[in-house]
Amino acid sequence: MPNRTQASAARKRATHPALDSWQVQTAKARFSEVFRLARTKGPQRITRQGRESVVMVAEEVYEELSAKSRQPKSLVQFFRESPLAGADLDLERSRDPGREIEL
Repeated sequence: MPNRTQASAARKRATHPALDSWQVQTAKARFSEVFRLARTKGPQRITRQGRESVVMVAEEVYEELSAKSRQPKSLVQFFRESPLAGADLDLERSRDPGREIEL
């Protein structure tokens, strides 16, 4: 018969199947394994008393997530950091005055 902590961990795995869950004491004792799994299998959740948690992720995952959350400070900076910066784009406007309409 599973205890409450095991049942709670099982529920969390059901709602977050990609995350393996570790109690902080176990994660400390088996840090190398948690580290290896975070690098090879994916994020590893570490909980304290089944409530508080942190997630250990590979550095590449962290960099990708943190890069997405960075906002440029200005519109100019946004365009300078654009993947199209330096691209040879034709931005000339047409000199066509448009059409005449009766009002």
